Amino acid sequence: MSLLDQRFDFSGAKIALFCEGKVLSSLRDDFPNLPYAGYWDLPGGGREDNETPFECLQREVEEELSLTLTKDHVDWVKTYQGMLDPEKLSVFMVGHISRKEYDSIILGDEGQDYKLMSVDEFLIHEKVIPQLQDRLKDYLEERVYE
Repeated sequence: MSLLDQRFDFSGAKIALFCEGKVLSSLRDDFPNLPYAGYWDLPGGGREDNETPFECLQREVEEELSLTLTKDHVDWVKTYQGMLDPEKLSVFMVGHISRKEYDSIILGDEGQDYKLMSVDEFLIHEKVIPQLQDRLKDYLEERVYE
């Protein structure tokens, strides 16, 4: 059974979605008390009930961007220490969408904006969540050695 389908205690799931070589990034709301308010983020979020990592990711991406992901969109998956709850694991995925899918995005009620960011910009931008920069670097380094 793939990690995508396992039921275990994790805090949430995020995905770096590539479209035409760029990373789909979303701008977080600017609410006081919101962790990383006003930072660029990746699609995904917190787990609800007894979701699998893929169910969590699929629901969050649908809510945030009106995109319906299938497992075919996901190319890589790995667990990390949770960002907000270090006692729990979080799941990080990398995947891809087509230009047609990107053009169909409708921003949900979370987040202020979204855009495609070059990998270099994502990795050095001072307003990208640092743990997500590290996770994407991790993926890129692993891919180089495959």
